[in-house]
Amino acid sequence: MDKQQYLDLIKNLNYHNYRYHVMDAPLISDGEFDRLMKQIQQIEKEQPDWISPDSPTQRAGSPASEKFSKVVHPQPVLSLANAFDFDDVLAWLDRIERIDARVRDSDFVIEPKIDGLTIVLTYEHGMLVQGATRGNGDVGENITANIRTIRGIPLRIPVDPNAIAAPEQLVVRGEIFLRKDDFEKLNELNIQEGGKSYLNPRNTAAGSLRQLNPAVTASRPLKLFTYNILQCSDPELDSTQMKALETLRKLGFPVSPDIEYCQDRITLKAAIDKLAAKRDLLAYEIDGIVIKLNDLRLAAELGSVGKDPRGAVALKFPAREMTTKLDGIGVNVGRTGVLTPYAILSPVEIGGVIVKQATLHNFDFIHERDIRIGDSVMVKRAGDVIPYVIGPIPDLRDGNQVPYQNPKTCPVCGEEVEDSKEEVAIYCINSACPAQLIRNVEHFASRGAMDIEGLGIKIVELIVNDQLVADPADIYSLTKENLLKLEGFADKKAENLLAAIENSKKQPLNRVINALGIRGVGEVMAETLASEFKSIDNLAAASYEVLTEIEGIGPRVGTAILDWFANEKNHALIQKLKQAGIKLEVTEKSPASTTDLPLNGKIIVVTGTLANFTRESIKETIQQNGGKNSDSVSKNTDFVLVGENPGSKLTKAQSLGIQIIDEETFLMMINLK
Repeated sequence: MDKQQYLDLIKNLNYHNYRYHVMDAPLISDGEFDRLMKQIQQIEKEQPDWISPDSPTQRAGSPASEKFSKVVHPQPVLSLANAFDFDDVLAWLDRIERIDARVRDSDFVIEPKIDGLTIVLTYEHGMLVQGATRGNGDVGENITANIRTIRGIPLRIPVDPNAIAAPEQLVVRGEIFLRKDDFEKLNELNIQEGGKSYLNPRNTAAGSLRQLNPAVTASRPLKLFTYNILQCSDPELDSTQMKALETLRKLGFPVSPDIEYCQDRITLKAAIDKLAAKRDLLAYEIDGIVIKLNDLRLAAELGSVGKDPRGAVALKFPAREMTTKLDGIGVNVGRTGVLTPYAILSPVEIGGVIVKQATLHNFDFIHERDIRIGDSVMVKRAGDVIPYVIGPIPDLRDGNQVPYQNPKTCPVCGEEVEDSKEEVAIYCINSACPAQLIRNVEHFASRGAMDIEGLGIKIVELIVNDQLVADPADIYSLTKENLLKLEGFADKKAENLLAAIENSKKQPLNRVINALGIRGVGEVMAETLASEFKSIDNLAAASYEVLTEIEGIGPRVGTAILDWFANEKNHALIQKLKQAGIKLEVTEKSPASTTDLPLNGKIIVVTGTLANFTRESIKETIQQNGGKNSDSVSKNTDFVLVGENPGSKLTKAQSLGIQIIDEETFLMMINLK
């Protein structure tokens, strides 16, 4: 092989690297990529004087440095003035319009304000020669060795040999960040290896990039989006912001897919609202929206105010993370006896809401992150999601912080708890525990179970505390006389509740199974069990082997079902339900053909709040259209239906490459739109 063939091989491999890491659309297999990489390594071993700076073998980085040298940027890397609502955006436009009337007819580009670390990349004759941090805007740090390890950053441009030619000199500004799912995986791995937890993706990305040892940077899943051409030897390539972004894409730089062009102020407002609504659906964290005049020459002529260019502004979102003091750790008891810790906080405002409590997930979470009572902790609130503690800030400790000890007894009934080493959860195993009874009755009456309207938590607390019920089946023994003795009950309210209780007797078997509160059996699993066994007696008689052969039932759920039906109190509960006239078997109907239904055979996961459906109605709609509900995302999932404020299911779907659809698409699929 001659040197030109070697250089062509480098171009080819760099292009495939770009297809994999930037476009997420590989053209060759991992095995083929590895084969080409070994071929290059062998050539460079035989011909070391041929080694090119853009060879993929050079991404490993140089030896660890003792410090970073300083870099003077070719022109100032400016910050942006902040706006906090659309009125502030309009005020910004009014200010710059008074300077130049052409602003009145401007078009715009909006970009997600990525919560990462700014970098400046310099290319000469298509070759990456320098990577630097922003620093103070005039002087940054030379982190070229670390930059070269990030696979999304091209070492030579253009990456695609058929694209536009590279300018002689090009200086690009971008943002290094971590995807949400990559951050979670990195945190889990670090904790497993005995390290401390990272607080947020932004700080983790910044710390990863400023490692003195490039090998550490190389081990982190860092990503890049570019969004500015700071300097270019060909001025025609960036006369407008949209043209600059297109130039970056054609040269092989990663650019956010969530950037939008807006032809005027009306479309600008709509685009801002759209991007803000998508915030939780994005695979990466953003803390605002950047609004730029599309005409970069006009923007340049407007000049700057200090270090803020007049031609762009950052619309900042309300803060979602704040630091406060952990005053204590409380414990809730759930309907299955699970003890769940929660943080008692010094009140702090997050996103316009005063937060006094936050979830701590489980006891292992507290110990893995070494969260201590008295710590300063970082708390996050995202949309309608319950606020949660991210982790402590150890550097603020003064020695008065106290490590947390897991509870030995139930905080409600005082009985000893069960702390199995095989499970994360700690349980109160006292079935007479008042907290469990209240939660069990509440669950039994809930929408996804027996759907007893009017029997919410407050009424459940009244009937339990007044000893009117000792188990959920006692609901069907309540009388008007019983209810009228309770605070807040009059004739009409008592009659309505009794009518709702009577009406619940018509609920199908799957609702009854869900209402029983068997550990690990939710609405979807209850549907499966009802379909498989047809009656509660058949289910009670099922063996472990039969149960665990059913898709979705693993050893834990199988054991939980067996244990529930082995309990004498639960046998008595079933008998009382039978005596009350509850349907405990499936009423067989003529099977309807599902082959013509739009969702025939599709496995669907729903996450987030939907505009046109409740949790119950969306599941019924999916079933009516031939689909199957699932509570968890797996490789067998056909698609994930995403609403407002989705949870971790969205992140998992993105990591598995599962199709994601919104509510509008779903309605079109079932011919309702």
